[in-house]
Amino acid sequence: MTFTVPTVDISAWVQEGPAAAQAEVVAQLDAACRTVGFIQIVGHGVPASIRAGLASAMDDFFALPLAAKKQYVRPAWENRGYSPPKSEALSYSLGVDPITRMNDFFEAFNVGATLADYPHVELAESQYAANTWPSAGAFENLVSVYFEDARRVAETLTRIFAAALQVGPGYFDAITDHSINVLRMNNYALPPGEIELGADLTGMGEHTDFGLVTVLWADQVEGLQVLGADQVWHNVQPADGALLVNLGDIAARLTNDVWMSTLHRVKPPVVEGRIKRRRSAAFFHDCNADAVISVLPQFVRDGEEPLYEPVTVQEHIEAKLRGSRAGLKNTGARREAARVQAVSG
Repeated sequence: MTFTVPTVDISAWVQEGPAAAQAEVVAQLDAACRTVGFIQIVGHGVPASIRAGLASAMDDFFALPLAAKKQYVRPAWENRGYSPPKSEALSYSLGVDPITRMNDFFEAFNVGATLADYPHVELAESQYAANTWPSAGAFENLVSVYFEDARRVAETLTRIFAAALQVGPGYFDAITDHSINVLRMNNYALPPGEIELGADLTGMGEHTDFGLVTVLWADQVEGLQVLGADQVWHNVQPADGALLVNLGDIAARLTNDVWMSTLHRVKPPVVEGRIKRRRSAAFFHDCNADAVISVLPQFVRDGEEPLYEPVTVQEHIEAKLRGSRAGLKNTGARREAARVQAVSG
């Protein structure tokens, strides 16, 4: 069976189209969530100019000298600011040992929703830390504009999810009204000599995303690989104008693994002794930190136990971050780790 990432036009939901058109989007998205867990979405309404502005801001920041970028390093638990190359190992978020400790060679910059964004809710700063912004240039403005559009797309998707799961239109509003939203901007490009180019290169180790849904802008450059049902890693690139969407662990937990939190990784190509540059920006819509996530009853058969115990979003995400950022293996991700260990190649 040929591996494909389905393309779904969500414009009927973005523009409040006819009921029949919306129902077709629901059916297509539900099928993709059950069979692949990754979707190409078009009709999302994010203008090309805003996507180009994001790319420009990323280019300007990542072109700075490493010493200048390191001014923006923040404590791992805050999930904000700059992450230098080889300071993380995403496979640790699943409890899987990487080839070498903390070996993912990407660099990243994170911004997210803060306490100030939710003034009427009493929240802990641990998941809603203030942002650090580079002092020069238009970075903050360009990134903030994209952030708001990506948030809108993610919230549109949760409306479609509610229809697909038949949980009522307000279900996701109740668990995302002060969502942990993070935009992670990634850069994969290192000069020769920084790493051993003959090694099994890991741009970003195999992992599942932590939250409900991820909206990804990415270059049309090889590197992103998705694990198919055939247990083979497949290359995935965004189509012209499309955003890639994938489900995270919260979606899998809600549906008892009927919807797929698909394993993926990044292995950028090497051309003439250099890693070919690749950029991406992942918007993580992760639900409220204090939301308790339990398997929806309709996904548990009579006489069977759910695959997952209830957990708060904060507990789940902090265990994942302790793995990827602090090198503390996540021992609570047994199902995900088993999937990684069953795959070769």
